[in-house]
Amino acid sequence: QLVESGGGSVQSGGSLTLSCAVSGFNPDYYVVAWFRQAPGKEREGVASLAGFDGMTFYTDSVKGRFTISKDSAKKMVFLQMTSLKPEDTGVYYCAAGLYRNSWKVDEYDYWGLGTQVTVSS
Repeated sequence: QLVESGGGSVQSGGSLTLSCAVSGFNPDYYVVAWFRQAPGKEREGVASLAGFDGMTFYTDSVKGRFTISKDSAKKMVFLQMTSLKPEDTGVYYCAAGLYRNSWKVDEYDYWGLGTQVTVSS
């Protein structure tokens, strides 16, 4: 089970940190990713972290602004978001799968219900 938290409303240029609580499996053996979905758009991958070797991947639009990390002891995965832009608005989902550097939704086996992030200009 994955449960996201930390969403909210911020102004452009602001920061938020999202959290994903993992239960039922060990995230150190999975790839955990953050996806987002804006109204009327497809779900897109934002950042992923391979638990087994720590490799991270980011979509181009968030490189240098977002950081994915984990706390293995607490089974938590985080997404630190800085310099937020209105185009970052959407529902952010935490997902877990086995394929590194994949943004394919159907390659992720576990999904949370999402947390809303709204960035105003």
